[in-house]
Amino acid sequence: MTRQFVIYAVLLHVWWPFSVVAQEKITYDEHVKAVFRQKCSACHNPDKRSGDLDLTNYTGVMQGGGSGEVVEPGDSSSSYLYMLITHEEEPAMPPESPKIPDEMIATVRDWIDGGALENASSKAHVAKKPGKSFVAAAAGERPAQVATPGRLSKEPVVQTEQRNAITAIATSPWAPLVAVGGQRQVLLYQSKPTELLGVLPFQEGEVHVLKFSQDGSLLLAGGGQGAAAGRTVVWDVRSGERVLRVGDELDTVLAADLSANLRLVAMGGPGRVVRVHSTETAKVKYEVRKHTDWIQALAFSPDGVLLATADRNGGLFVWEAYSGREYLALKGHGSAITALSWRSDSNVLASCSEDGSVKLWEMENGGQIKNWGAHGGGVACVEFSRDGRLVTCGRDRVAKLWDANGKVLRSFDAFQDLALRTTFCDETNGVIAGDWRGELRVWDVADGKLLGQLDTNPPLLSQRVVIAQAELARQDQVLQETSKETLSARQAHEQLANSMQDTEQLVERLTTELASSQQTATNARQEVVQMTAVTEESAATIQRLEPVVPNLNEAAARAMAAAEAVPSDQELAVQAAKLDEIARARSAQLTQATEEQKTAFTLLPEKQKKLATAESESQRLATERDAVVQQREAMREPLAKAMESREVSERTFNQQQQQRDIAEKQLVRWQDEVEFTVVLGDLREQRSAASEDWLNSQ
Repeated sequence: MTRQFVIYAVLLHVWWPFSVVAQEKITYDEHVKAVFRQKCSACHNPDKRSGDLDLTNYTGVMQGGGSGEVVEPGDSSSSYLYMLITHEEEPAMPPESPKIPDEMIATVRDWIDGGALENASSKAHVAKKPGKSFVAAAAGERPAQVATPGRLSKEPVVQTEQRNAITAIATSPWAPLVAVGGQRQVLLYQSKPTELLGVLPFQEGEVHVLKFSQDGSLLLAGGGQGAAAGRTVVWDVRSGERVLRVGDELDTVLAADLSANLRLVAMGGPGRVVRVHSTETAKVKYEVRKHTDWIQALAFSPDGVLLATADRNGGLFVWEAYSGREYLALKGHGSAITALSWRSDSNVLASCSEDGSVKLWEMENGGQIKNWGAHGGGVACVEFSRDGRLVTCGRDRVAKLWDANGKVLRSFDAFQDLALRTTFCDETNGVIAGDWRGELRVWDVADGKLLGQLDTNPPLLSQRVVIAQAELARQDQVLQETSKETLSARQAHEQLANSMQDTEQLVERLTTELASSQQTATNARQEVVQMTAVTEESAATIQRLEPVVPNLNEAAARAMAAAEAVPSDQELAVQAAKLDEIARARSAQLTQATEEQKTAFTLLPEKQKKLATAESESQRLATERDAVVQQREAMREPLAKAMESREVSERTFNQQQQQRDIAEKQLVRWQDEVEFTVVLGDLREQRSAASEDWLNSQ
């Protein structure tokens, strides 16, 4: 966009209403007075002045009524009167009647947009609007895009030696986002897991109240400096940019809220006056001066129709949000009222007090529907959850969760000091509460377990860098020591593993040798048995034949001689031949047995010696192998322990490596945040300078 185009657009925006007026002047005297006389003067005249508003003359219209100015010259959309006749706001005008004709509405609209001229000779004075127009989301509906912070600076505005009391916390209705108030800053935290997302500067002073808009896109903060100044600021949650700053109180703001339609900001404090500002003009629309003591709590109803306010004297009132007319006076608390919260349907208001009670009020007639003692010594805070449960905290140092009937559902761990603020995170089903010492805890409602704490006094980015550097150095040192331990454990395990492997190989070798030796012994034993059998068999043969063979030989010789003597006796010859054959066979057997016995006597000692040697070797090998096996078994437990020690040390090393990597990432992160903050500051200075130069050039 060129500079010339910007100038043209600005000039067009500023001067367009006057160009319209120049073409056709819509004035009060000539056009609007007749509309008001016909449709409005019955209730708004000098005698009746309903709502303290007289519409029968120009001065009365521009002066406004009890709720303040009703016409914003040049901007009908911000004019209370126009929103009443279009039925955009309550109470609709005319009351309990249809809207006035469209052409009459158009006349009033054009008159206001044209500068609210009294007559044809009047000059339009369109007020410059220091505020901002917002687009409100549908009440109670989740926005299509939930607002979460973008890249924001995490540089604290203030970092103190000790934490301060928790004076203000709030949770986004649609995101796991927690806003924490402090000295000259608001901290934005992710509630689960807990992480700092950004810091919003609040140069106005101490933050005493925080409220998110119904769609979670805006964050309101009220506070200031005691007995000096009070302001209310609104930020865009996504960009962290200020979009509105209203109020100029003489004391700090203790209570503030943003209406559902984002058109009104209400605030109150020690001055005992509730001032309701227009977000579009930043002007005060009306004031409430009925309170008799410090205003400590106020809240717009979720539907934007009502505004509840409460003070330190137990005063509790409900007003029509846009007009400031009193709707209900709720009496019942006997001491200071500390907080207010509307149920999501706007039909029930919860209040809590230093009298120790929580009260629920219905908005039809203002009756109490529930009343119970919540905290001994006093209740400091109460808040409805989206589903109608309530969370409270108080002087008994405890935060509690209640059902809609006042039955306690869960009590959380007590703080060390007075519990001051609590809020419910609908998106995570968590309760956040803080105490006088600045401790801020986050609990899971489901089991009551503490999920973590939010640091209400985070270090400066430069301190974070130093801390991260020290942590990285420490992690490096630990990693180095862990590396040595891991190397030692690995070497010890490998040494034992190698010894075990050598032992296993020795067992295998000895087993093989033993098997071979045992086979040799078996073979030798078989040979000894065989040789012994031969010896015994030959000895038996010799013993049997040795006394017989000589006689048999002699008998054979005589038979042969007899046969030769009687050649004709064939039978005798045959028998002599058989006897000779038997004698020869027995002699051969005896000779063979004698030879075998001789051979056996020679070989048997050798076989026996071989057997003895093989058996001895087998015994030696078996003994050695058993010793090695025993040694192997004895090594198993030390090896297993060494393996376990190695695994533990390696796992520890890996974990330590991860911790070291995390520490390095943290250092890089905070160094990056420092650079980002510097760049962001330079850009803002450049933008501010460019804006100032542009304004000076006009």
